[in-house]
Amino acid sequence: MPLSEQEQRLLDEMERNLYHGDADDVTTVGRPGRANYTAIALGILGGVVGLILLVVGVIVRQPVVGLLGFLLMFGGALLCFAPPRRLTVPQDPRDAAGPPRAGFMDTLNERWERRNDTEE
Repeated sequence: MPLSEQEQRLLDEMERNLYHGDADDVTTVGRPGRANYTAIALGILGGVVGLILLVVGVIVRQPVVGLLGFLLMFGGALLCFAPPRRLTVPQDPRDAAGPPRAGFMDTLNERWERRNDTEE
């Protein structure tokens, strides 16, 4: 069954948006931002100090010191391996511009809802 003229235009527009959206995705994949080396260094330092505190806590038989060491070690690992977004430096000025515009699926859903509203 052939598509109507309006459906064909909508399909063409969806294809153009899809190709444009794919191009945007390809340029941003793999570049979430440059890591902040200060955060990584602090994470490593926290892990080392936490490990030392953990060992000292075991030697002096003080569970509180060992627990504090473990928590410091865990926090250092989190800071080192998954630095928060506020500690990353964006590579591209467009990444720091603010919230992204509506995605392809959002636009498609809005058009579908408008189409259903006009048919009723």
